Amino acid sequence: MSKQFDVVVIGAGPGGYIAAIRAAQLGFSVACIEGWKNPKGELALGGTCLNVGCIPSKALLQSSENVEQIEHKFSEHGITAAGVKVDIAKMQSRKDGIVTKMTKGIEFLFRKNKVTWLKGFGKFVSAGDNYTIEVSTGEKAAAKESVTAKHVIIATGSKARHLPGVPVDNVNICDNEGALMFGAAPKRLGVIGAGVIGLELGSVWRRLGSEVTVLEALPTFLGVCDDAISKEAWKVFTKEQSLNIKLGVKIEKVTQKKTAITVDYTDDKGLAQKLECDKLIVSVGRIPNTDGLGATTVGLKMTDRGFIEVDDHCKTNLPNVFAIGDVVRGPMLAHKAEDEGVAVAETIAGQKPHIDFNTIPWIIYTSPEVAWVGKNEQQLKAEGVEVKTGQFPFMANGRALGQGESGGFVKIIADAKTDRILGGHIIHAHASELIQELVTAMEFKAAAEDIARIVHGHPTLSEAVREAALAVDKRTLNM
Repeated sequence: MSKQFDVVVIGAGPGGYIAAIRAAQLGFSVACIEGWKNPKGELALGGTCLNVGCIPSKALLQSSENVEQIEHKFSEHGITAAGVKVDIAKMQSRKDGIVTKMTKGIEFLFRKNKVTWLKGFGKFVSAGDNYTIEVSTGEKAAAKESVTAKHVIIATGSKARHLPGVPVDNVNICDNEGALMFGAAPKRLGVIGAGVIGLELGSVWRRLGSEVTVLEALPTFLGVCDDAISKEAWKVFTKEQSLNIKLGVKIEKVTQKKTAITVDYTDDKGLAQKLECDKLIVSVGRIPNTDGLGATTVGLKMTDRGFIEVDDHCKTNLPNVFAIGDVVRGPMLAHKAEDEGVAVAETIAGQKPHIDFNTIPWIIYTSPEVAWVGKNEQQLKAEGVEVKTGQFPFMANGRALGQGESGGFVKIIADAKTDRILGGHIIHAHASELIQELVTAMEFKAAAEDIARIVHGHPTLSEAVREAALAVDKRTLNM
């Protein structure tokens, strides 16, 4: 006899576990199916983000940034440290402890909200008034069970995209998982892809002593960012931090030898080049994870790129079946998946939630951090929108100077006629926190003048946001 639930969620990453908890809060009987195992071989909730993505990478980024501060930045404060030792094994242990605390926290939240964790992988077996889903561990000899539900939320996330002919063993040639587990900083580290993952993980190991070379296929650096931001980031990463970033390259072949890995590539001038490295990180994007879902069995519509087709409310073509997060259209961001999970649970409950995809923040956790919301100036100009901009540097901000973090700036883009904020862009050590003021302002349809008229505490970094808003009207006070 199959177990019956009101809502079954397939996948327990940020979107799935949040959807399950919210549905349970709304009074539904809920099960969440998850059979993923972490690098230690243990069943774990939280998906890629908590186990081998957002959380562990930020832990290592902070540890490596502390090393950078001690070795290169504390001296300007009059602090000299001698005999500094870096214990990468302890860094890794700290990172793993944080991951365990977070994933065990989800288990606690499931118990608190009476969400049933079905340990295995979910596969559609049949459709109708209720959907039957088979739960299997994926092992041939393992027993399988079936559950039924009126409502199903697919939250199976994404997986690392690999290059054809480049075998990833997560020891020497790694994706995001292996790159988080190095026992020592490789002397020479190669990175294929100058996106978020490549830059963040490349930054971690550069700070810990690696000589890092990044190979990027696109001819422009951080082309998704506002031009002013990407130019500043290029200067900081290549000149000040010595990341060797090569643009416009084409990877021809990757060869793993006993002593090194060789990457044959063609540079932006069409010339054949070689890169030799001790470890290689492949970070060329992510693809939706729908393997074994049984989509064709129930007629679930997919796009040519493997995403599940959904409408603006995350509804699929099947009645009462929803899909959220990396497995559907839109940015592959954990916070986007979380909000979609909440929205879907509330939709099932008959509520009318709404997500404004134009106010979802994007963040790159390098040093300095890069964060933005809305559109950049080149996008708006291409659309024929008349804009006015305001920019303010942190070198004129007292708090930033006191903290020794005076690099970067805030840029605000507003409609030239209405003054409504259309985009906000920040490059600074704390951009990830500062961007939220602009996210909130845009969500409430604020004008640049609204931020300019709000009293900001002094001295704070947020004053730079206000000054950028003032600069939109060419009346900045501290420049």
